[in-house]
Amino acid sequence: MTTDRTLFDYLLRLADSDLILAQRLGEWLGHGPVLEEDIAFANVGLDLLGQARMWFAYASEVETRMNGRGRTEDELALLRDGGDFRNLLLVEQPNGNYADTIARQFYFDVWHELLLTRLERSADARIAEIAAKALKEVTYHVERSTDWIIRLGDGTDVSHARMQAAIDVLWPYTGEMFTADATDRALTGDGVACDSESLLAPWRERVGAVLSEATLTLPSAEWMQRGGKQGVHTEHLGHVLAEMQWLQRAYPGAQW
Repeated sequence: MTTDRTLFDYLLRLADSDLILAQRLGEWLGHGPVLEEDIAFANVGLDLLGQARMWFAYASEVETRMNGRGRTEDELALLRDGGDFRNLLLVEQPNGNYADTIARQFYFDVWHELLLTRLERSADARIAEIAAKALKEVTYHVERSTDWIIRLGDGTDVSHARMQAAIDVLWPYTGEMFTADATDRALTGDGVACDSESLLAPWRERVGAVLSEATLTLPSAEWMQRGGKQGVHTEHLGHVLAEMQWLQRAYPGAQW
């Protein structure tokens, strides 16, 4: 059964994953391999940031129903500690080299598109509306990261080796996207969320097809990392938050 508490937690999962990945992509600003890519990743990051804001705004309204006062978008994004974040572990992983960043983006983008396509039919009208808006941007994200997987995988010996290494290293962080817990099951039962586990088969099919075209091998490891959706994170999230939140914490309540 859907409660405001479970809905709030689910909205944070959606918002936090978008926010943290946007922050990671922002780290490439001024450091991209070519100017066009520098701008492209900035644009993808801004798309994700805009989507995070929509999820946070809805979460704030739900929190207001629960407590009489909901935290603002800024408070939710910039004044929570690491254990309060519900993002996927995948998105907090370091940028590494360009192959690492592309592999992380590709894994996330394919899942993100599948998820939003399902959420367009959510019984919650607000979730369906946000998903429909976000999906228009995410469709482009998938096309872009797919293109880069193929270009690097089927490129030089060096680019192929780095792309395969990135695909392998990040693979254990993908399983969490398809693991359902009590929050997922409660919302799925009411038609608000989608069945996370049902996304695995189409995700693996699409990822496998792209990797095959890129002359890359789909990893076979079965063990997966867990915890991000419950607030248990790697050490990398702390570094991301320190960079992202220092101004708001150093000068509480400051305004331009």
